[in-house]
Amino acid sequence: MPELPDIVVYIEALEKRILGQTLRRVDISAPFLLRTAVPPISSVEGKRIVELRRLGKRICFGFEEDLWLVLHLMIAGRLHWRDAKPKPSKLSLATFDFDNGTLTLTEAGSRKRASLRLVAGIAGLAELDPGGLEIFETDRERFAEVLQSANHTLKRVLSDPRLISGIGNAYSDEILFEARLSPFALTQNLSGDELDQLFAATRANLAQWLERLRAEASDGFPEKVTAFRPGMAVHGRYKLPCPRCGRKIQRIRYASNETNYCPSCQTGGKLLADRSLSRLLRKDWPKTPEELEGLIGVTKKSKT
Repeated sequence: MPELPDIVVYIEALEKRILGQTLRRVDISAPFLLRTAVPPISSVEGKRIVELRRLGKRICFGFEEDLWLVLHLMIAGRLHWRDAKPKPSKLSLATFDFDNGTLTLTEAGSRKRASLRLVAGIAGLAELDPGGLEIFETDRERFAEVLQSANHTLKRVLSDPRLISGIGNAYSDEILFEARLSPFALTQNLSGDELDQLFAATRANLAQWLERLRAEASDGFPEKVTAFRPGMAVHGRYKLPCPRCGRKIQRIRYASNETNYCPSCQTGGKLLADRSLSRLLRKDWPKTPEELEGLIGVTKKSKT
């Protein structure tokens, strides 16, 4: 799912192309995409884009007469810009035609989750705001207060849009690696120094990736938006060497998400329990990566 750095770079690219431009036509090809009926989507046709802003992981297109088109890309939604009208695509959910080009929304995969809402006024926009803390608009004290408002794991808190804005599965892995903290550490158990580490790591990691993605896009439109980037330290790097200590990156898989971490750098060498496997193995669940490697080796031999 595109997160804060990706969304900001999308918005900056859109500002260069459609800010001040008039939306001539909207074509919605996927009936599930549009989640509102009033105002009608046709009401933005013929109106200028006067502002673009981020709302958590959403992109908000502000039109004349205080109308807001709010796009949530979810996991597989992506935006594409063409100076000329593109050819129809099976992946296309919607097209937005301007005098200087066309913006296309696509979504890969069979599970269509991207959503588009049209709301009137700032009040309508506020109803869609999850309310998470903006990390670059707060201080360490407020960050700690929100983080410790309930006793949850760090992974859960960082990726909860009601608590922290714009962070999801990928960047939470990277932040926790940089802070040298376990994804399963409980917020109310953190020391003052650990809170300092996490606050600094959150800001530094997001700022670093924001600059990387800006440089990658340059003056073009960001087309390579992905949750798995070669420069990441742990996310999507299962079994690859940790860039800090060289030990193998481990992961925990659940539903459609996964948590990636370095046991040596983040958990004192301990292997975090995978929910499904640990239930199966119970007391035999390995405590270290070395024990896990041994278990995998035995399993492979038994199959042969």
